[in-house]
Amino acid sequence: QVELVESGGGLAKAGDSLRLSCAASERAFNWYAMGWFRQAPGKEREFVASISRNLANVDYGDSVQGRFTISRDNTKMTLYLQMDSLKPEDTGVYYCFADRVYGTRRQGDVDYWGKGTLVTVSS
Repeated sequence: QVELVESGGGLAKAGDSLRLSCAASERAFNWYAMGWFRQAPGKEREFVASISRNLANVDYGDSVQGRFTISRDNTKMTLYLQMDSLKPEDTGVYYCFADRVYGTRRQGDVDYWGKGTLVTVSS
């Protein structure tokens, strides 16, 4: 069973920073690449970032490249998303995901999802 629980969302102002966390079951960390998608109101779910199981590879969506940093602590079985220089367009529900294949960028290809955490950025 793969379980993913996000935390760390909340209210922020433009230019602020937030760090999201995703606590994962042992199976997820041992076998899966992991990452984040987000969904703004009225929009489709959008790829944000992913990281391979061995930490060797990371991938970012164009809209967050250079501002967000993904990392994972395999000893704590936790995935992180450090979000700096936040913008109002970063507002949305952020979903942690786990996938058997690194490089997933389409929501339809994802194996497992968390329930999401809401991030709201005001101008």
